[in-house]
Amino acid sequence: MRESSNPVFRSLPKQQGGYAQFGTGAAGAAQQVQLGQQLGYQQQAPYTPQTGVARPMTIDDVVTKTGITLGVLSAVAVVSYFLVQSNIGLATPFTFIGAFGGLALVLVATFGRKQDNPAIVLSYAALEGLFLGAISFLFANVMVSGANAGVLIGQAVMGTFGVFFGMLVVYKTGAIRVTPKFTRMVVAALFGALVLMLGNLVLHLFGIEMGLRNGGPLAIIFSLVCIGIAAFSFLIDFDAADQMVRAGAPEKAAWGIALGLTVTLVWLYIEILRLLSYFQSD
Repeated sequence: MRESSNPVFRSLPKQQGGYAQFGTGAAGAAQQVQLGQQLGYQQQAPYTPQTGVARPMTIDDVVTKTGITLGVLSAVAVVSYFLVQSNIGLATPFTFIGAFGGLALVLVATFGRKQDNPAIVLSYAALEGLFLGAISFLFANVMVSGANAGVLIGQAVMGTFGVFFGMLVVYKTGAIRVTPKFTRMVVAALFGALVLMLGNLVLHLFGIEMGLRNGGPLAIIFSLVCIGIAAFSFLIDFDAADQMVRAGAPEKAAWGIALGLTVTLVWLYIEILRLLSYFQSD
């Protein structure tokens, strides 16, 4: 399996060559059992529920778990937004607790191989909701003066899901194939963007500006690049999820897919919101 640009999917087993080929008959069944064992799940045969064995995951499971995760995130984000609106002093603690708490849970899920733990996934969603509500208020009401907060946030939300569903169509139609070369390019671009963001943050602490987040032409270009990387990351995430379904992973693995997709959605939303704020501040 190709290695995803999303850290939550990085623990999936590696497989050489293009799309997953599980074959047919006995050979295909043997490949599915082997891949299921590599995933760390125990089952007697792919897609064959038995006593004491979790049933195989389906696309409906992925949709349901992702919907629940995003529902928790959205509900907490709305509450966080209005709490900050009533007391601006809550913005800083909500932002830092949500951001760093969410990051800590992603690291625990990734390195502790607990991606399929619903408690961790939903806790991450709640913390990110806390963060998104506070940061959305700051972008729409503090960093951009005189902007219509509801319109700005609404545009960012629509843009985020527009990109998500657009890339889902691209993946389903095969307009862009997820190959090892494509994956390496996206991962390299992702790490490059992260290095630039960290470098910009460190230099900013010393009073040096690189111009990546000041609203200027370079900042706009950088945000567009980040949005593009996040969009292409969805293709790799969809492919990883598709291969897990094909491998006959148990139903609880859908929580890990929901977590991975939510991580990318949160990053994409922040980048779109930031880009829109640049144009609103002109």
